[in-house]
Amino acid sequence: MVRTPADVELSYDDVYLDSTGGTKLNGWFLAVDEGKEVKGTVYFLHGNAQNISQHLASVYWLPEQGYQVFLLDYRGYGKSTGTPLLSDVLTDINVGFEYIVNHPGTQNKPLYILGQSLGASMSGFLVGSQPKMRDKLSAVILDSAFSSYADASQHVASQSWVTWLIQYPVVWSMPDDFDLIDVVDKISPTPLLIIHGKQDRIIPYQHSQILLAKAKQPKALLSYNGDHISTFSDVGNQQLLVEFMQRYQKVKISSK
Repeated sequence: MVRTPADVELSYDDVYLDSTGGTKLNGWFLAVDEGKEVKGTVYFLHGNAQNISQHLASVYWLPEQGYQVFLLDYRGYGKSTGTPLLSDVLTDINVGFEYIVNHPGTQNKPLYILGQSLGASMSGFLVGSQPKMRDKLSAVILDSAFSSYADASQHVASQSWVTWLIQYPVVWSMPDDFDLIDVVDKISPTPLLIIHGKQDRIIPYQHSQILLAKAKQPKALLSYNGDHISTFSDVGNQQLLVEFMQRYQKVKISSK
């Protein structure tokens, strides 16, 4: 953990949640400044490497725009305990979602899910395969998602001479029952924004084209000149995300 939101002058709650197998999950709830209008909530799910302290850079600017943010570290990441097996991490994402849906500060406000890279493919899969999750969201934002674990791993393995010869055994070992491409069309009718950098060297840009073609309306694509998950280092992309969320503000969770 290299920093906290306090290091960039953000108010936040340090959250701990119970998941399966005695696992403790850690997350941060970033608040909008007191007295400022809360326009909505973003549930942020990061990629395969590092933890919320490094991925804070992708979302730290949202509270200033009126959007509170919940960042979650999966088991085995950051201060979260446990070992990050895929099926268990999907459970962790659901635990975080239940927390944010029931949080007093999110009631009667739009709720968005924003995943990046592995976080995008996992969260998109859950939204597409769980109608109860989909129907609570105002919109879904998937940044640098991959269509399938096999395709993503094959590309990564083919980029190095060390792993080139084993790229197909790696592909054969990948799970095929959690692939985003199989359910991305079921995210509809919840609005979907797919984001991808055209110079992405980790998850090739064509993954966004495959997903966009399979997805149903309402859907949109934000493409930009840049590398893997460098989206929000650009102020113009920040503004485009805000405009997308403002376009889709239907409130689907309310106080009990």
